[in-house]
Amino acid sequence: MNIRKAKKSDSKYIAPILLLAMEDIVYKFLAKKDYASAKDFLEYFIERENNQYSYQNCFVAEENSEIIGAVNIYNGSDIEALRNPIVEYVRAHYNPEFNPEFETRAGEFYIDSLGVNPNHQGKGIGSKLLVFLINEYVHQNKQTLGLLVEEDNPLAKNLYLKLGFKIVGEKTLVGKKLEHLQIGNS
Repeated sequence: MNIRKAKKSDSKYIAPILLLAMEDIVYKFLAKKDYASAKDFLEYFIERENNQYSYQNCFVAEENSEIIGAVNIYNGSDIEALRNPIVEYVRAHYNPEFNPEFETRAGEFYIDSLGVNPNHQGKGIGSKLLVFLINEYVHQNKQTLGLLVEEDNPLAKNLYLKLGFKIVGEKTLVGKKLEHLQIGNS
């Protein structure tokens, strides 16, 4: 398995994988529970530059020329600039009242979403992506990584804790209560 920076041409493969990790949130963005619309929405932004879901902010796990996992990560200090194109698009096309909270801030590189193709789940691919990010951002570049985990997702939370993340607080995003975890170079 190879982990590499995503390319624009990966967008149509990344969208359904990241959607697995953020389905409910995208449905709330769009104010409707429609898989095709949600996938199209994500793909639209992944293949464009300068937004939080852009391929520029993704890494992919690839095996036998197939993308089997993807992770979306960006500098928390850029959240407002990266989020604006999405907010404007959602307000114009789906939900004029859309005003999501900022789930990150300066001081961390934020793992927005991480997904693994369902045919490849349970093989440690998510763990390998996380270890790659920890090595890249924390060990090599002395940064702090942060992420949010749903309270009702103990498997993910246990994995993060096992890898060295610590609970640093709680956040709410589009009505969902989430725990904020970080790992730094301490």
